[in-house]
Amino acid sequence: MPMVDAELPQGEEFPKTESSRVRLGPPETPDPRPSRIPRSKVRRWNSPFDRDGSKPAVSVFLTQPAFVQICSLAGQDMDNEVGGALIGQWRIDNPSGEQFIVAEAVLPARFTRHGSAFLTFTQDTLVALHDEQETRYPEKRMVGWFHTHPRMGVFLSDYDLWLHQHFFPEPWQVALVIEPHTQIGGFFVREEDGSLDHHRYHGFLEIVGNSGKSLVYWKNLELEKPEGLTEGAENHE
Repeated sequence: MPMVDAELPQGEEFPKTESSRVRLGPPETPDPRPSRIPRSKVRRWNSPFDRDGSKPAVSVFLTQPAFVQICSLAGQDMDNEVGGALIGQWRIDNPSGEQFIVAEAVLPARFTRHGSAFLTFTQDTLVALHDEQETRYPEKRMVGWFHTHPRMGVFLSDYDLWLHQHFFPEPWQVALVIEPHTQIGGFFVREEDGSLDHHRYHGFLEIVGNSGKSLVYWKNLELEKPEGLTEGAENHE
């Protein structure tokens, strides 16, 4: 499967940095809210890179409703890139001090320019995402964004990196890439030192709830045996 670095369409340029640092949510508080990591009723899905010794700044938890929403949006256009924002919570575990995010919902990106190998968030896209997040999820945060790479693989192109650095600059904000044809996906998470490798992606922890049944079917992720998990769901609110 080729990994082609997507470029901007002919005639377009990267937006000017001075005029395009649009914040997608309300001003951020300096610290995450204290909570407890929802270790019970979860399934850990590992990528091929999750055991290479890297130290991501946050762990990523994904609810099943959010996963279903993401897959539904990713399948709406199998030929062109589509994307949106990840909505949820940024927390810190009281006992361990470990930071984590919980992605609970998604907002589809409107007013984009897109094609088979590019997705551009316009000024109207960013304003619409900001407004919708404030209206529908005023107590939540934009914990990251997602987009598809039809027939290209899981990686971040130069423009993807630019967008991530300028519009999702917080250390705890993540980027999710999905390849809908081969049913693979992964999260790009900054390391503790702030670096971000555009080919090294991570898996996530699926919050399965009381059913205990997983919905994840991405073929590049491996389910870790749930040894040591306790019974009973913990509240991450």
